[in-house]
Amino acid sequence: MRCTCLLHGIMSKYIVDPVIYSIYLTDRKTMPHPSKFQREDDGGQHIMSRARNKGSAVSDDDLRDLSSKIAGLWRFLGRELKIPQRALDRIGSNNPGDVTAKCYQSLLYWRKNSANPSKQVLKDARRAMNIDTEERSDSSSDRQGDHKVHPVTERQRLASSSEKAGMWRYLGKELHIPKSVLDNIEMKPSREAVNRCHDVLLQWEQTTSEPPRLVLKQAQKKVDEIYAGLEEKLARALKMTYKKQYDAIQPIPYIRDRLYRIDRIFVEGGVKVLVAGSWERLTSYQDILKDERATLLRVIEGDPGYGKSTLALEFAYDWGEGVKGSSVENVRILIILRLRQLGGVQSIYQAIKWFLLSEENVNVSDIKAVIESCHSVKIILDGHDEYPDRDSENQSDIRKLVMREMFKNLNVSLTTRYLPKHYDQSARRYKLTGFDDRARDEYIRKAVVGDAGEQAVRRVKQKLNDNPILSDLCDVPLIFVMFAHMAHEKKDFRKFKSVTEFFRYMISCFHHHLLSKMRDTNVGQMRRFENDHASLDQMAFDGLSKEHQQLSWSEEEVRSQLGDDCCEYYVRLGILIKEEVSAGVEIRFYHKLFCEWFAAHHLARLLAGDWNPSVLEYVHPYDLQYLYRFACGLSQDSSERLINYLQDLPGGDKFTILCLLEQTGDLDKFVNVVSDLCKKTLEISGDDNKLMQRSTLQLLEIASSHGVPTVCLHVDACLSEAVTAGGNILLNSGLHVPPSSTLETIEITGKGPDIPEEKMIGLLAYAEKCEKLRKLTFEGKQLLIPVSVQAETIPPSLKTRNIEVLLHSLEGLVYDLNLIEGKWVKHGTGTVRIGDVGLRGNNKDEHEWIVRELTRASAAGIPISCLHLDGCVSEAVKASGNILLNSGLHVPPSSTLEKIKITGKSLDMPEQKMIGLLAYAGECERLEKLTLQCLIPLSAIPAEQIPPSLKTRNIEVLLLSLEELVYQLNLIQGKWVKHSSGTAQIGGYVELNRGTEIGWRVRELTRASAAGIPIARVDIGGCSTVADQSGSSLALRRSQLSLPILSTLQKLRIRDIGRRMDNTEVVGILSYTARCTAVKELVFASFLGSPMQLPDRVQGAESILSTLKSRNVTVKWDISSSSSCSWTYLDLLSGRWETEDRRRRKGCLIS
Repeated sequence: MRCTCLLHGIMSKYIVDPVIYSIYLTDRKTMPHPSKFQREDDGGQHIMSRARNKGSAVSDDDLRDLSSKIAGLWRFLGRELKIPQRALDRIGSNNPGDVTAKCYQSLLYWRKNSANPSKQVLKDARRAMNIDTEERSDSSSDRQGDHKVHPVTERQRLASSSEKAGMWRYLGKELHIPKSVLDNIEMKPSREAVNRCHDVLLQWEQTTSEPPRLVLKQAQKKVDEIYAGLEEKLARALKMTYKKQYDAIQPIPYIRDRLYRIDRIFVEGGVKVLVAGSWERLTSYQDILKDERATLLRVIEGDPGYGKSTLALEFAYDWGEGVKGSSVENVRILIILRLRQLGGVQSIYQAIKWFLLSEENVNVSDIKAVIESCHSVKIILDGHDEYPDRDSENQSDIRKLVMREMFKNLNVSLTTRYLPKHYDQSARRYKLTGFDDRARDEYIRKAVVGDAGEQAVRRVKQKLNDNPILSDLCDVPLIFVMFAHMAHEKKDFRKFKSVTEFFRYMISCFHHHLLSKMRDTNVGQMRRFENDHASLDQMAFDGLSKEHQQLSWSEEEVRSQLGDDCCEYYVRLGILIKEEVSAGVEIRFYHKLFCEWFAAHHLARLLAGDWNPSVLEYVHPYDLQYLYRFACGLSQDSSERLINYLQDLPGGDKFTILCLLEQTGDLDKFVNVVSDLCKKTLEISGDDNKLMQRSTLQLLEIASSHGVPTVCLHVDACLSEAVTAGGNILLNSGLHVPPSSTLETIEITGKGPDIPEEKMIGLLAYAEKCEKLRKLTFEGKQLLIPVSVQAETIPPSLKTRNIEVLLHSLEGLVYDLNLIEGKWVKHGTGTVRIGDVGLRGNNKDEHEWIVRELTRASAAGIPISCLHLDGCVSEAVKASGNILLNSGLHVPPSSTLEKIKITGKSLDMPEQKMIGLLAYAGECERLEKLTLQCLIPLSAIPAEQIPPSLKTRNIEVLLLSLEELVYQLNLIQGKWVKHSSGTAQIGGYVELNRGTEIGWRVRELTRASAAGIPIARVDIGGCSTVADQSGSSLALRRSQLSLPILSTLQKLRIRDIGRRMDNTEVVGILSYTARCTAVKELVFASFLGSPMQLPDRVQGAESILSTLKSRNVTVKWDISSSSSCSWTYLDLLSGRWETEDRRRRKGCLIS
């Protein structure tokens, strides 16, 4: 009763039809309150009209309009309208490739067969799906007050697939997809996580009748919560594992009661990176993972003992302790795996579980889900040279990572002694160069003497200075660490003559320390193990001499070969280490150097008998240099055989020198060996470590002191300067090359040796000290012309001995130094001339030396054929007459320059810049030609702005277009004209796709159109091309750019692999074509055998089609899935596609 009165009260206040009010009660969200319908003559009638139309019939136009808006959801709408599944399947098969047609046909089926095909029923179905057909942005449709749920678009599906893709199984469970279906998705070969996630979403959309977007959002939210928990759990567990590792570092393996945390002993050694063929020094190890120039694979190389594994642990410490400013500070997941443990392990997820998370309640599938979903993961694979399966052809995850076939978007770093046999060739290479003096001092203070003070530091350093033979060896961090601790703690520490002698002493310290702790045990038996280790020697040698080195053995195998007592002794000693691996427990040497030490004993015994060189077939000196050196040092009687063997190997000379220096007896017996070595060129390279450089210098000194002729010394990319006071050559490593009384030729080369006059004078002074020297040669790969030398600075003895001094320039020319006048003359006939010189990019160092050499050449009056500036010009500065480069440097005018060529794909040449370049050309007195590269001719230049000298000298100014057409600047009128007959045009075709620089091409096409220059053809590929509604531009979505109307375009070609276009998109492109008034042909092309998918009929574009027909525009579509074309043509009357045969027959009938 009360409700009735209230209703009558409202009705008496407002004139409202009861029908309207009943609709309000059932549809409050979309209808305004009755108070809005006041006593207004037109307002009330309007509302009554709206209400009564709700039950009206649905027209064809209504169905077409709805089909164009919700085409992709036609199956969902069909189910809501109670259309049988069999009918939906039949509609789908009858309209392949056209979802708009499918939607329209399903609506026609509903209207024909429904008992009440009204607009209200249709609206109710849409509301059940919560489809908002109003045009609005994604953000506005999600605001509170709009419909709660919206259909999933293809873009949203792709975004959902890429976000946390590894959690696809969890997403499938939340969407109630059966486990069997998920298993089938996982079984599909060569599918990445994102593909599987996409399959899950497609499977769900095909089977669900629920409103899509709300359910998906709810599922994603739940998956996000699960993922956050899993990631946190995995990261916490990894940090706990790493902490156990970096908290227990043993600098000396036999002292097990003294453990250090990694930050207490870690000291940065040298690190270099390979850039453009040369090694450049990095300021910190952090730069390895921060290096933005690096690809996603980094290979970190280092000799044995150079700290590769220690570096990996330092990264683990930085991550685990959250060190501020480190390269892993913001990394979510850090994976560090020791590859020597992973023999036979195919899955990286299984490896992480077994060796990093064995004690944690984390399963393999969760590890996989997190790594595949996390966008901040770094992986470090430590010790690839010790990986048991490194040369195997099996497709393990480790091999895929090294080849970049897995986790292509993650940063993967690899430590190794040498490059892998199979790896991604685009990898960035780094090299650990060991300890320098600074690093050694820091380690002594930090980890050895502690609070003992500077006097203790000096004592340790003095012991190192007393052992010069070990100075270079102590560049190896592992050796230096043991040396420093022993030098600090051993009062009887003595001088050593060779590396072998030092290693023998170090091993004795291992034994002495253990025996001192075990006075009451069977010391006699332990002494036997110390002196008799032939079984261990053989095991070590057999492992290293295999084609695929064996560096670890099963515990059972070692006990069987050595015996239980001997095995336990060397494990307690610290030389052998037990380690958990996939197959159980394995035993390995503490370090590979120790394995080489024991293997050398076995090799020395083999050399003493009737040995067969084939046993060394796989024992490569580059990999196992210490094995050879130790063998020579252990037995002088057998070393001669080994040295002879090394001399016969390619590049074995350097190792022969190292082995020779292990001899501690009289060197006179090796004079013949030295003589053989010095008959070849001795090389000191910048790529050699200090140890290798010193070995060559020592050989040079031995040859000089014994009167052995040395044919040639080649100093490559390591020259620092020539020191005239001492008559030595100083190397970048800090070593000096002393003069040699038997040296005959010196060759100095390098990527870009800087040889100013004072440096040249120093080198000539060094040459004077070498009594037998006959030739001094320089190869300056960054020298265009030789440096000058004052005649009075040339040592007189060089003139009397008639020494030949040659210089090879950048251009391959050879110059002789006239020792009387101090001038360089061309070697042979002809005048001195510099050919083409190129400047590229924005490398300031490279620009600096070329500009310097050009300036010197100009000052010396040497002709320069051509200066080519490629992609490096910033602007032309008319005031100073210079060209400004992107590097910030200026190129001054050259009085001897003959041609200038300026190119670059993104070359921008406004009028003022062009005027500046012409001013620069006017300053170059001998210039004959200026050539520019651009897509179309530039705008005209005011004639009065062209320097008069260019006109009088008749300089040729040319422009090379993208289409290889040539235009010439008329210097009188300032206009560009085609170099040959005909008018200016852009021939061929201009391509716009993801692989090209689209921005500048669009700009140049726009300029061409504005200038009325015909454009033969534009190809648009892979850009998701979409026209706006008015057809005024084409949006190149993947480049965020648009192509405006081109009034001079003659042919437009659209291609996108297998892309599906709906009617709206096709109509938009047709509208754009109609507005490009010169277009005669529009092509929808197939690409890579995958044709585009277009609707069977173009609808709602009658006026556009009429315009195209009036201009005789041909619109064709290649529907072939093979390399040959199969064209269908758009009938511009009916909007239907026709085959070529039908088109031809119709043409005949018309004619």
